[in-house]
Amino acid sequence: MTSRSTTEQRLGDLARLRRVRDRIDREYAQPLDVEALARGVNMSAGHLSRQFRQAYGESPYGYLMTRRIERAMALLRRGDLSVTDVCFAVGCSSLGTFSTRFTELVGVPPSVYRRDAARATQGMPSCVVKQVTRPIRNREAAAPAPQLA
Repeated sequence: MTSRSTTEQRLGDLARLRRVRDRIDREYAQPLDVEALARGVNMSAGHLSRQFRQAYGESPYGYLMTRRIERAMALLRRGDLSVTDVCFAVGCSSLGTFSTRFTELVGVPPSVYRRDAARATQGMPSCVVKQVTRPIRNREAAAPAPQLA
């Protein structure tokens, strides 16, 4: 294989990875799995997972859950839906998985976020709220400080 064909292959893979990422961004509330995403771009699930992680720093599933949590944060800030309703609205089928992932990314459980978020962002323009409340990826949320008696 020549370096030109290797470069063309790499560019083709990147274009397919962008299509996968765009599909996740659009269809985050739909039931998506790595196999279906891979079929959509004619890749194996393993190859897609490896290439996606190399290009974007996280697995396709991790990226999907981050998108779902971002949308959940917006819905919870509105305050008119329960945590369970938000969980199902963003495409999660397990309240436990949703709550665990939410807590990993945001640093607080969804019920606490719902209670506190409306007050914290009151009066901020929506563009600022979006930046300030963006979840941290890859389990980087700061651990809450221990409460001393």
